[in-house]
Amino acid sequence: MNFFNLSFRYKIPLWGSMLILLSTLAVSATLIIDAFNELRDDLVIDAQTLGIALEPALSAAMSRDDVWSVYTSIAAALSRTGEAERAKFSSAVVADTAARVYVAAPPTVAPMLTELRNVNSDYASIAERLQSDTTESGFAITPANSDRQYFVLPITDHEVRYGTLILSLNRQSVLPRFSEIALRGLLVGTVILCILLPFNWYWGRRMAEPLVELIERMRNVGKQLPETLDPAVYSHRDELGSLFKTYNKMLTDLKAREELERQVVQSDRLAALGQLAAGVAHEINNPLGGMLMAIDTLKSHTVIDSRTAKTIALIERGLGQIKETVGALLVEAKTKSRNLTTSDIEDVLVLILPQAHGKRLKIDWHNQIAGAVALPATLVRQVLINLLLNAVRAANTDGVVACHLAQTGNKFSVSIANDGRLLTAEEMTHLFEPFSPLSEDGHGLGLWVCYQIVHQLGGSITAQCKDQRMCFDVELPTAEPAP
Repeated sequence: MNFFNLSFRYKIPLWGSMLILLSTLAVSATLIIDAFNELRDDLVIDAQTLGIALEPALSAAMSRDDVWSVYTSIAAALSRTGEAERAKFSSAVVADTAARVYVAAPPTVAPMLTELRNVNSDYASIAERLQSDTTESGFAITPANSDRQYFVLPITDHEVRYGTLILSLNRQSVLPRFSEIALRGLLVGTVILCILLPFNWYWGRRMAEPLVELIERMRNVGKQLPETLDPAVYSHRDELGSLFKTYNKMLTDLKAREELERQVVQSDRLAALGQLAAGVAHEINNPLGGMLMAIDTLKSHTVIDSRTAKTIALIERGLGQIKETVGALLVEAKTKSRNLTTSDIEDVLVLILPQAHGKRLKIDWHNQIAGAVALPATLVRQVLINLLLNAVRAANTDGVVACHLAQTGNKFSVSIANDGRLLTAEEMTHLFEPFSPLSEDGHGLGLWVCYQIVHQLGGSITAQCKDQRMCFDVELPTAEPAP
């Protein structure tokens, strides 16, 4: 599995954790190394301080060849080291200018007058260094394969060198102090990790999860339009927040474009169907009128027996039904008509009340029209009757049909709703087509006629599911504003 192919919800926190861990380790290691170097420098300073303190007494005793005084001085110094200094020196050897042991404390370290190179390999390294180092300053030396560190300090008085002081330190004795410093550094690093790692995972996932959600939704843009992102998912105003805002705006624009395209396609389809229906109606109307005239002439000038009369009546009724259907297809909004009045609207309510009472429906009627409206009364009444009758048929028994009519400025609006079955999105795409299969009775031309009238009057008609009701909204422009 390639780490770089992981999801951002894991990759960002992991990258952050690795950087925090490496930074903490680097800082802790640097602090520990610095502490070790400081401890080493402190040991050198302690040795130099001790040498400077002993130098007057040792040089004076050696000038008198007072071995006992030299021994008591270095023995007393060894017994006091470790109280204020960083570590306790384990032994001290005073060598004369010929690199021989003058005195040692404790005495078992090296016999008196023994050459340094013959004491052991450590002192052999020191003797070799003394021969090659002509400087008057001291030095520190750690012989190879040795567990001890030695501090070599000259014993002088008024530029006269009497010998050399060699202090021995067991390196293991400084480990407790170094371990204490290292442990303190590790504890601080651990505390930092315990604070930063959860914080890093929180913010990493806080930034990555909205981004992952955005990517998942964008994958479906080509198939269907996903839902917009909730602004609460990432409310900050940084680049990621701007990306979410841009995504939501893109979805809004795409949905508006999709709705516009749907309306254009539906309008074009309905217009084509209307032209086809009108053409067919005109073609049917001429021979239909001739057949009805012929039947009327036959009935007026011919003695017809009862069986023939019965047959002619059947044909006449069939042709009459065809004529009504053809008449419904020939919608013409340019016919002259008087303006719509409040009485016309109230008449529509009277006409639909009997059918509403048959289903025990409650009619929620709100008519805010107070005077005449500059719209053709006949056509608007037909639209109102068709929509209200459809609402009554679709409503549940003991249900509700609501009708709201108002005029605001130069807009006449109608809203009719029922509590019947809600139509699906697929059904609503074919709702205003002629001979709609959604009509349970009749020829299915009612809504198509409404659509034709409304659009020929320059208005709009829409259907939507609102508050668990099927609602039809009509808006018509009026020649005059509301009184």
